[in-house]
Amino acid sequence: MTADRLGRFARHIVLPEVGGVGQVALSDAHVVLVGCGGIGSPSLQYLAAAGIGRLTLVDDDVIDVSNLQRQTIYTPSDVGRPKAEAAAEWVRRFDLGLKVEPVVARLGDGNTHDVLSGADLVLDGCDNFATRLLVSDTCVSLGIPLTTAAIGRFQGQVANFAGHLEGQACYRCFVGDAFDAVDCDTCAADGVLGAMVGMVGTFAAMHAMRVLLAGHTALGEPQFGTLHLIDGLAPSMRPLRIAKDPACRGCNSTAAA
Repeated sequence: MTADRLGRFARHIVLPEVGGVGQVALSDAHVVLVGCGGIGSPSLQYLAAAGIGRLTLVDDDVIDVSNLQRQTIYTPSDVGRPKAEAAAEWVRRFDLGLKVEPVVARLGDGNTHDVLSGADLVLDGCDNFATRLLVSDTCVSLGIPLTTAAIGRFQGQVANFAGHLEGQACYRCFVGDAFDAVDCDTCAADGVLGAMVGMVGTFAAMHAMRVLLAGHTALGEPQFGTLHLIDGLAPSMRPLRIAKDPACRGCNSTAAA
């Protein structure tokens, strides 16, 4: 690492749980972020701040003034712009040493494999089950670990999945096949507290780094298959173990990308 990069990440490097080896691993990593909205915005801020060397940002939506209450990388001047492009521009301003690629598209059967291929990890913070399940199935097919994060009012969920590994559950093992649909509760209908979204998004970034540093440092186990339930009103957090479903069509021989 160059002197300026060493200086930038000095507070990481002095941590025994990260160190120089861990920072190099983060710098070499490629993360695909699915969804640049409420969860994706704070997740992206801390993935970029951690020095993740390559970021692919996927979102087909445009910025609305109502997003500014929680999607903290955007400003009023961004209203009407594609989120993926504005988010990529934020990364470039924040750190010229990072590679970033915006993908202004909705993931579907025709493009998901190509967009996710080559990633070291996918962080999914999108807003519908159909996309979440498609991303999960594709991650299993490609052998990519998945960090998934979701929020509903004051309830958050964050988990790491590795359904491509023997004995490990995937996201479909958790939610099943009943949610292969676009309909989903929305922030517009139910409301959302900006700080709550920030809590879930930053925790997701931290959880993603557990996966990326596994085998390199002693940050901690990736905790594959453990769902962390976050109650913002209490506040509290509790883990829930997700068992592998032997009939799951996402992480067994019938898995489809």
